Amino acid sequence: MSDGPQVIPPKRPGLAAGDMAPAVRPTLSTSPKGAIATTEIACVVLSFLWLGLVGWFFLTLDPVQARVSASDPLGFMMTILGVFLPVALIWVAAAAARTARTMREESARLQAAIDAMRLSYVDQQQLSGLSLKRSMEEKIDAVAKAQAVLGAEVAGLHQDKAPPERVLTAPVRPTPEPQPGLALGQVPEDGDPLPPDDFIRALNFPENERDTEGFRVLRQALAHRPTAQLVSAAQDLLTLFSQDGIFMDDLSVHHADAATWRGFAQGLRGTNMAALGGIRDRTGLALTLGRMKDDAVFRDAVHTFLRTFDQAFSTFCDHATDGEIMRLINTRTGRAFMLCGQVAGSFD
Repeated sequence: MSDGPQVIPPKRPGLAAGDMAPAVRPTLSTSPKGAIATTEIACVVLSFLWLGLVGWFFLTLDPVQARVSASDPLGFMMTILGVFLPVALIWVAAAAARTARTMREESARLQAAIDAMRLSYVDQQQLSGLSLKRSMEEKIDAVAKAQAVLGAEVAGLHQDKAPPERVLTAPVRPTPEPQPGLALGQVPEDGDPLPPDDFIRALNFPENERDTEGFRVLRQALAHRPTAQLVSAAQDLLTLFSQDGIFMDDLSVHHADAATWRGFAQGLRGTNMAALGGIRDRTGLALTLGRMKDDAVFRDAVHTFLRTFDQAFSTFCDHATDGEIMRLINTRTGRAFMLCGQVAGSFD
């Protein structure tokens, strides 16, 4: 028999590429409950040996000397203590040894439970990391598909607007007529600005490749030069954000009131405008700030977007209602402006 428990250490099986190994719970080998250990056997042997030694002593002693007088109670008590006190000490030592063994078993069992919990926690963290990675990859793939569809639509619109080729013909002598005035300095005007609802819808971009209404509004937005510049700058910035796993729909936002946004559109700056920085997503803010410092291309895209949005937003606020302003700020483009403006310090 063993005096103490035997702890079988946990073994992690080999992991193949992309596989997760389940946690192996450590097992604890202990003796059966109530089993007699070596210590108890030794105590029984020592007790019998001592009692046998005492019995032999009294048997070999002279009867006169061995007689205990009733008038000598102190001698009687000393005799009793001399016989039974060593036996009691032996069994006290046995109880202490059994208690120590029990404590060792409980300590080993507790350590095994802690090891099992640690292995389970590590496996759960690995599983959650893989699920987060898959979710992030799915989002990036969805954004890439949407960007590809949007790029194809924009390319198609540009091809539709390509000027017709000039056809060379033989010169014909015109009949003498009064020479009309030359229209110098006249530039073709842009398309008409979008209504507020369509403008807001265009800045939120199509939800997916089946969003026909979103693509229709986007085509109209690209026909108006200032709006097309804002859409292009926002598209470039959202693509860069998606590379870091930052998606506008996932941000936690606290919106300021429309009056504060109107003041910002009119050129007000300072501490009163600090409420416009309503992004509460610390991860998105940290990633954006770090990339602003390290990536010159990203920094230029942010500044271009902020300048373009500021100009378009000032024009939009001149004829928009408070509700339309709040809807615009809640679009993907509006949230990107809040995030970039908060990092760049545009609101305070």
